[in-house]
Amino acid sequence: MSWLTEFVRPRIRTLLGQREVPENLWSQCPSCQQMIFSKELERNLRVCIHCGHHMRATSAERLDWTFDDGKYTRIELPKVPTDPLGFRDSKKYVDRLKESRAKTSFDDALLVAHGSISGRKTVVAAMEFNFMGGSMGAAVGEGLVAAAKLAVLQEAPLIVYTASGGARMQEGAVSLMQMPRSVIATLMLKDARLPYIVVLTDPTTGGVTASFAMLGDIQIAEPGALIGFAGARVIEQTVRETLPEGFQRAEYLHEHGIVDMVVKRTDMRATLARLIDLLLPKTTVLETTLAQAE
Repeated sequence: MSWLTEFVRPRIRTLLGQREVPENLWSQCPSCQQMIFSKELERNLRVCIHCGHHMRATSAERLDWTFDDGKYTRIELPKVPTDPLGFRDSKKYVDRLKESRAKTSFDDALLVAHGSISGRKTVVAAMEFNFMGGSMGAAVGEGLVAAAKLAVLQEAPLIVYTASGGARMQEGAVSLMQMPRSVIATLMLKDARLPYIVVLTDPTTGGVTASFAMLGDIQIAEPGALIGFAGARVIEQTVRETLPEGFQRAEYLHEHGIVDMVVKRTDMRATLARLIDLLLPKTTVLETTLAQAE
Protein backbone atom coordinates (compact mmCIF):
# COMPACT_ATOMS: atom_id res chain seq x y z
CA MET A 1 0.00 0.00 0.00
CA SER A 2 1.30 3.46 -0.85
CA TRP A 3 1.01 6.67 1.15
CA LEU A 4 -1.56 7.80 -1.41
CA THR A 5 -3.98 4.96 -0.61
CA GLU A 6 -3.18 4.82 3.11
CA PHE A 7 -3.23 8.53 3.91
CA VAL A 8 -4.31 10.86 1.11
CA ARG A 9 -7.45 9.01 -0.05
CA PRO A 10 -8.84 8.43 3.50
CA ARG A 11 -8.12 12.09 4.29
CA ILE A 12 -10.04 13.23 1.21
CA ARG A 13 -12.92 10.93 2.09
CA THR A 14 -13.03 12.43 5.58
CA LEU A 15 -13.18 15.95 4.18
CA LEU A 16 -15.83 15.06 1.59
CA GLY A 17 -17.86 12.73 3.79
CA GLN A 18 -18.44 9.17 2.61
CA ARG A 19 -18.59 10.04 -1.10
CA GLU A 20 -16.43 7.81 -3.27
CA VAL A 21 -13.20 9.47 -4.41
CA PRO A 22 -12.52 8.95 -8.15
CA GLU A 23 -9.66 6.55 -8.83
CA ASN A 24 -8.19 8.91 -11.46
CA LEU A 25 -8.11 11.99 -9.22
CA TRP A 26 -4.31 11.89 -9.04
CA SER A 27 -1.54 11.02 -11.50
CA GLN A 28 2.05 10.18 -10.68
CA CYS A 29 4.95 11.48 -12.73
CA PRO A 30 7.06 8.52 -13.91
CA SER A 31 10.18 10.71 -13.78
CA CYS A 32 10.13 12.53 -10.42
CA GLN A 33 7.40 10.38 -8.79
CA GLN A 34 5.50 13.49 -7.65
CA MET A 35 1.71 13.37 -7.41
CA ILE A 36 -0.28 15.75 -9.63
CA PHE A 37 -3.99 16.47 -9.80
CA SER A 38 -5.17 14.89 -13.05
CA LYS A 39 -7.08 18.01 -14.11
CA GLU A 40 -4.01 20.17 -13.52
CA LEU A 41 -1.94 17.73 -15.56
CA GLU A 42 -4.46 17.92 -18.42
CA ARG A 43 -4.35 21.73 -18.33
CA ASN A 44 -0.58 21.53 -18.65
CA LEU A 45 -0.85 19.20 -21.68
CA ARG A 46 0.37 16.18 -19.69
CA VAL A 47 3.68 17.85 -18.81
CA CYS A 48 4.76 17.42 -15.18
CA ILE A 49 4.46 20.71 -13.30
CA HIS A 50 7.33 19.68 -10.99
CA CYS A 51 10.09 18.41 -13.30
CA GLY A 52 8.82 19.18 -16.82
CA HIS A 53 8.70 15.52 -17.87
CA HIS A 54 6.62 15.04 -21.02
CA MET A 55 4.28 12.12 -20.48
CA ARG A 56 2.97 10.13 -23.42
CA ALA A 57 -0.17 11.48 -25.08
CA THR A 58 -2.87 9.95 -27.25
CA SER A 59 -3.35 10.80 -30.92
CA ALA A 60 -6.68 12.47 -30.12
CA GLU A 61 -4.96 14.71 -27.54
CA ARG A 62 -2.35 15.67 -30.13
CA LEU A 63 -5.07 16.82 -32.52
CA ASP A 64 -6.90 18.75 -29.78
CA TRP A 65 -3.71 20.56 -28.78
CA THR A 66 -2.59 21.36 -32.35
CA PHE A 67 -5.60 22.83 -34.15
CA ASP A 68 -7.14 26.25 -33.46
CA ASP A 69 -9.63 25.99 -30.58
CA GLY A 70 -9.29 22.21 -30.77
CA LYS A 71 -11.58 22.14 -33.82
CA TYR A 72 -10.85 19.79 -36.69
CA THR A 73 -12.41 17.23 -39.02
CA ARG A 74 -11.15 13.66 -39.00
CA ILE A 75 -11.12 11.82 -42.32
CA GLU A 76 -12.01 8.19 -42.90
CA LEU A 77 -8.92 6.26 -43.91
CA PRO A 78 -8.82 3.60 -46.67
CA LYS A 79 -9.79 0.09 -45.66
CA VAL A 80 -7.10 -2.60 -45.81
CA PRO A 81 -7.17 -6.42 -45.46
CA THR A 82 -7.61 -7.24 -41.77
CA ASP A 83 -5.22 -10.19 -41.53
CA PRO A 84 -3.30 -10.67 -44.81
CA LEU A 85 -1.09 -13.49 -43.45
CA GLY A 86 -3.52 -15.27 -41.13
CA PHE A 87 -0.93 -14.62 -38.41
CA ARG A 88 -1.09 -16.19 -34.97
CA ASP A 89 1.33 -16.22 -32.03
CA SER A 90 -0.04 -16.61 -28.49
CA LYS A 91 -3.18 -14.94 -29.88
CA LYS A 92 -4.73 -14.51 -33.28
CA TYR A 93 -3.85 -11.22 -34.97
CA VAL A 94 -7.54 -10.48 -35.51
CA ASP A 95 -8.12 -10.85 -31.76
CA ARG A 96 -5.28 -8.42 -31.00
CA LEU A 97 -6.84 -5.93 -33.39
CA LYS A 98 -10.22 -6.29 -31.71
CA GLU A 99 -8.67 -5.69 -28.29
CA SER A 100 -6.80 -2.59 -29.45
CA ARG A 101 -9.88 -1.20 -31.18
CA ALA A 102 -11.95 -1.69 -28.04
CA LYS A 103 -9.21 -0.12 -25.89
CA THR A 104 -8.63 2.98 -28.04
CA SER A 105 -11.91 3.34 -30.00
CA PHE A 106 -9.75 3.79 -33.14
CA ASP A 107 -9.57 1.53 -36.20
CA ASP A 108 -5.76 1.52 -36.22
CA ALA A 109 -2.63 3.32 -35.06
CA LEU A 110 -3.09 6.53 -37.06
CA LEU A 111 -5.56 9.41 -37.03
CA VAL A 112 -5.67 11.99 -39.82
CA ALA A 113 -7.53 15.29 -39.58
CA HIS A 114 -7.63 18.71 -41.21
CA GLY A 115 -8.36 22.14 -39.78
CA SER A 116 -6.41 25.32 -39.19
CA ILE A 117 -3.36 26.40 -37.21
CA SER A 118 -3.24 30.14 -36.62
CA GLY A 119 -5.78 30.48 -39.42
CA ARG A 120 -3.77 28.47 -41.97
CA LYS A 121 -5.23 25.27 -43.46
CA THR A 122 -3.27 22.29 -42.18
CA VAL A 123 -3.44 18.50 -42.32
CA VAL A 124 -2.22 16.56 -39.27
CA ALA A 125 -1.54 12.83 -38.89
CA ALA A 126 -0.99 11.51 -35.36
CA MET A 127 0.15 8.02 -34.42
CA GLU A 128 -1.49 6.19 -31.51
CA PHE A 129 1.02 4.30 -29.35
CA ASN A 130 -1.73 2.63 -27.32
CA PHE A 131 -2.79 0.76 -30.48
CA MET A 132 -0.36 -2.18 -30.59
CA GLY A 133 2.58 0.06 -29.75
CA GLY A 134 1.84 2.40 -32.64
CA SER A 135 3.16 -0.30 -34.96
CA MET A 136 3.10 0.44 -38.69
CA GLY A 137 1.00 -1.91 -40.80
CA ALA A 138 -0.87 -1.49 -44.05
CA ALA A 139 -3.48 0.75 -42.42
CA VAL A 140 -0.84 3.23 -41.25
CA GLY A 141 0.84 3.26 -44.68
CA GLU A 142 -2.46 3.88 -46.46
CA GLY A 143 -3.33 6.54 -43.90
CA LEU A 144 -0.11 8.45 -44.54
CA VAL A 145 -0.70 8.37 -48.30
CA ALA A 146 -4.27 9.60 -47.73
CA ALA A 147 -2.96 12.42 -45.52
CA ALA A 148 -0.45 13.48 -48.19
CA LYS A 149 -3.12 13.43 -50.91
CA LEU A 150 -5.41 15.57 -48.75
CA ALA A 151 -2.62 18.06 -48.08
CA VAL A 152 -1.86 18.35 -51.80
CA LEU A 153 -5.57 18.76 -52.58
CA GLN A 154 -5.94 21.53 -49.99
CA GLU A 155 -2.51 23.02 -50.79
CA ALA A 156 -1.78 22.74 -47.09
CA PRO A 157 1.24 21.63 -45.05
CA LEU A 158 1.32 18.16 -43.48
CA ILE A 159 2.35 17.67 -39.87
CA VAL A 160 2.98 14.14 -38.60
CA TYR A 161 3.29 13.19 -34.92
CA THR A 162 5.24 9.94 -34.62
CA ALA A 163 4.91 7.48 -31.72
CA SER A 164 5.77 3.92 -32.65
CA GLY A 165 7.73 0.80 -31.84
CA GLY A 166 8.28 0.20 -35.55
CA ALA A 167 6.89 -2.21 -38.15
CA ARG A 168 4.00 -4.51 -37.21
CA MET A 169 5.38 -8.04 -37.09
CA GLN A 170 1.94 -9.63 -37.54
CA GLU A 171 1.84 -8.31 -41.11
CA GLY A 172 5.36 -9.43 -42.07
CA ALA A 173 6.51 -8.21 -45.50
CA VAL A 174 3.25 -6.27 -45.94
CA SER A 175 4.31 -4.10 -43.00
CA LEU A 176 7.86 -3.65 -44.33
CA MET A 177 6.45 -2.45 -47.66
CA GLN A 178 4.87 0.49 -45.84
CA MET A 179 8.33 1.99 -45.41
CA PRO A 180 8.76 2.82 -49.13
CA ARG A 181 5.04 3.57 -49.35
CA SER A 182 5.33 6.20 -46.63
CA VAL A 183 8.36 7.65 -48.41
CA ILE A 184 6.19 8.05 -51.53
CA ALA A 185 3.75 10.06 -49.41
CA THR A 186 6.53 12.49 -48.42
CA LEU A 187 7.63 12.82 -52.07
CA MET A 188 4.09 13.83 -53.05
CA LEU A 189 4.41 16.82 -50.72
CA LYS A 190 7.88 17.72 -51.96
CA ASP A 191 6.70 17.61 -55.59
CA ALA A 192 3.84 19.95 -54.66
CA ARG A 193 6.29 22.24 -52.79
CA LEU A 194 4.32 21.89 -49.58
CA PRO A 195 5.86 21.81 -46.09
CA TYR A 196 6.25 18.44 -44.39
CA ILE A 197 6.92 18.78 -40.67
CA VAL A 198 7.61 15.83 -38.36
CA VAL A 199 7.19 15.96 -34.58
CA LEU A 200 9.08 13.07 -32.99
CA THR A 201 7.52 11.99 -29.69
CA ASP A 202 8.33 9.29 -27.16
CA PRO A 203 9.01 6.68 -28.46
CA THR A 204 9.85 6.75 -32.17
CA THR A 205 11.78 3.65 -33.18
CA GLY A 206 12.24 0.88 -35.75
CA GLY A 207 10.88 1.07 -39.28
CA VAL A 208 9.06 4.34 -38.61
CA THR A 209 12.37 6.05 -37.79
CA ALA A 210 13.92 4.40 -40.85
CA SER A 211 11.32 5.87 -43.19
CA PHE A 212 8.96 8.86 -43.08
CA ALA A 213 9.87 10.00 -39.55
CA MET A 214 13.29 11.24 -40.64
CA LEU A 215 12.30 12.85 -43.95
CA GLY A 216 10.67 16.05 -42.73
CA ASP A 217 11.61 19.48 -44.01
CA ILE A 218 11.78 20.33 -40.33
CA GLN A 219 12.45 17.72 -37.62
CA ILE A 220 11.06 18.64 -34.20
CA ALA A 221 11.38 16.50 -31.07
CA GLU A 222 9.68 16.70 -27.70
CA PRO A 223 12.01 16.92 -24.67
CA GLY A 224 13.29 13.56 -23.50
CA ALA A 225 11.76 11.60 -26.39
CA LEU A 226 13.35 8.26 -27.21
CA ILE A 227 14.28 8.29 -30.90
CA GLY A 228 16.23 5.59 -32.69
CA PHE A 229 16.17 2.49 -34.86
CA ALA A 230 17.43 -0.42 -32.74
CA GLY A 231 17.40 -0.48 -28.95
CA ALA A 232 20.43 0.71 -26.99
CA ARG A 233 21.11 -2.78 -25.59
CA VAL A 234 21.14 -4.30 -29.09
CA ILE A 235 23.53 -1.60 -30.31
CA GLU A 236 25.89 -2.11 -27.35
CA GLN A 237 25.98 -5.85 -27.97
CA THR A 238 26.69 -5.25 -31.66
CA VAL A 239 29.43 -2.62 -31.41
CA ARG A 240 30.71 -3.92 -28.04
CA GLU A 241 31.02 -0.42 -26.64
CA THR A 242 29.29 1.51 -23.89
CA LEU A 243 26.99 4.11 -25.37
CA PRO A 244 27.19 7.75 -24.19
CA GLU A 245 24.74 9.02 -21.59
CA GLY A 246 21.47 10.23 -23.09
CA PHE A 247 22.08 8.33 -26.33
CA GLN A 248 18.93 8.21 -28.53
CA ARG A 249 17.22 10.95 -26.53
CA ALA A 250 15.93 14.12 -28.20
CA GLU A 251 18.55 16.42 -26.68
CA TYR A 252 21.45 14.18 -27.74
CA LEU A 253 20.11 13.98 -31.30
CA HIS A 254 19.68 17.75 -31.40
CA GLU A 255 23.27 18.31 -30.29
CA HIS A 256 24.47 15.99 -33.06
CA GLY A 257 22.34 17.53 -35.82
CA ILE A 258 19.81 14.71 -36.24
CA VAL A 259 16.82 16.87 -35.30
CA ASP A 260 16.43 20.59 -35.93
CA MET A 261 14.90 21.62 -32.62
CA VAL A 262 13.60 20.35 -29.29
CA VAL A 263 10.33 22.08 -28.43
CA LYS A 264 8.30 21.93 -25.23
CA ARG A 265 4.76 20.67 -25.73
CA THR A 266 3.30 23.90 -24.34
CA ASP A 267 5.17 25.82 -27.07
CA MET A 268 4.49 23.36 -29.88
CA ARG A 269 1.42 24.94 -31.50
CA ALA A 270 3.01 28.39 -31.60
CA THR A 271 6.19 26.90 -33.06
CA LEU A 272 4.26 25.01 -35.75
CA ALA A 273 2.32 28.16 -36.65
CA ARG A 274 5.58 30.11 -37.03
CA LEU A 275 7.16 27.41 -39.18
CA ILE A 276 4.11 27.22 -41.44
CA ASP A 277 4.27 30.97 -41.97
CA LEU A 278 7.97 30.71 -42.85
CA LEU A 279 7.63 27.72 -45.17
CA LEU A 280 4.31 28.64 -46.77
CA PRO A 281 4.15 32.43 -47.33
CA LYS A 282 0.75 34.02 -47.08
CA THR A 283 -1.06 34.71 -50.34
CA THR A 284 -1.15 38.41 -51.20
CA VAL A 285 -4.44 40.28 -51.55
CA LEU A 286 -3.79 40.74 -55.29
CA GLU A 287 -3.18 37.01 -55.83
CA THR A 288 -6.38 36.14 -53.92
CA THR A 289 -8.39 38.60 -56.01
CA LEU A 290 -7.00 37.23 -59.28
CA ALA A 291 -7.69 33.64 -58.19
CA GLN A 292 -11.30 34.50 -57.35
CA ALA A 293 -11.73 36.29 -60.68
CA GLU A 294 -10.60 33.18 -62.55
